[in-house]
Order: sequence, then C-alpha cells, then structure tokens
Amino acid sequence: MRHIPTALIYSRLFIGLLILALSITQSSVYTLVAVPLLIIGLLTDIFDGIIARRMNVSTEKLRRLDSNVDQVFFIAVTLATYIQCPTFFNANVLWIGMLLATEGLTYLVSFLKFKKEIATHSIGAKLWTLVLVATLIEIMLRCDSPYLFRICFWFGMITRLEILSILFALKTWTNDVPTLYHALALRKGKEIKRSKLFNG
Repeated sequence: MRHIPTALIYSRLFIGLLILALSITQSSVYTLVAVPLLIIGLLTDIFDGIIARRMNVSTEKLRRLDSNVDQVFFIAVTLATYIQCPTFFNANVLWIGMLLATEGLTYLVSFLKFKKEIATHSIGAKLWTLVLVATLIEIMLRCDSPYLFRICFWFGMITRLEILSILFALKTWTNDVPTLYHALALRKGKEIKRSKLFNG
C-alpha cells in the first residue's frame, strides 16, 4: 500500500510516453485514446500526493520524483499535440516560447540557488495545471484554442513569476510551499500550515 503513490507517479510517466508514441505513429485512434489518457494522467497527478500525505509517505524524494515526472509527462503530451496540430503551435510560437522560457528560468534559478529542481507544488501551479490540461484537450480535439489558450498563457506566466518569487524568498530548498506568503513566513523562520489535501 505504501508504494501506491510511487506507482501512480510512474504510471503518469508511462501514460505520457504512450500518448507521444500514439502521435508519432499517427494512430487512427489518437484523439479517441489520447484525451482519456491525458485525463487519467491528471488524476494520477492529483491523487499521488493526496494518498502519500494520507499514508504519511510524502517524503522529499517522492515530491522531487513527482515534479520531475510531471515535467516529462507534459513535455511528452505537448510534443504529441504539436505533431498532430503543428499549425496551431506555429501560429502561437511566440507565446509558447515565452511561457517555456519562463518555466525554464524557474528551473535555472532553483538549480543555481539550491542545486535542486523545483518541487514547490504551489496552489497557483496546481490550478494552472488544470487550465493547461483543459487547453491541451481543446487543441487535441480542434487543433485550435482561441480563448482558453490566452487564459492558459497569462495564468501560466503569473504562476511562474510567483514560483520565481518563492525561490528568491526561500533561504533553503523547501518542497510544498503553497504561496509566496508562506515562503516569506518560512524565510522568517516561522512554521507554516499546510493542507493534508493539497500540500505538504
């Protein structure tokens, strides 16, 4: 039972690579299969942390693994979506490039400051993940996302900037920091309250 969160994390890795493989092979059932798989991947992302916290196995190692697999999962799904809908990505290359650059900057800052990857799992980032998944689903189905993509972009930029602020505020690497407010409290040496359901 203690291995359920780890199994959910690795299942998300498998799901992401499977979606990418279906896209590369131009499977005739790609959309029919990829959308449900993406939703299942999202559910594993939600429940791995909840179950780990309920079972008291939410360690730093597990949270770092979760963050790393999340990155691989969404990179794989994004690449798969690009293969299917290159016109959308080409038309929005500037916006996508800015978002990816900001995401990359958060990792660069974390590695330079703490020699570790990000595992803040902030509330804003969790909410943005929901918007990102909804946007990817719309693109998968329509090869277009005129309004939701703009919301996804700006929400993504705001949450990436919050993560950067959290990283600059923290004195030592810390996983599961809900907001910048909590990061500032940690900087002052205060204890912060984390939710068993959502964080830490």
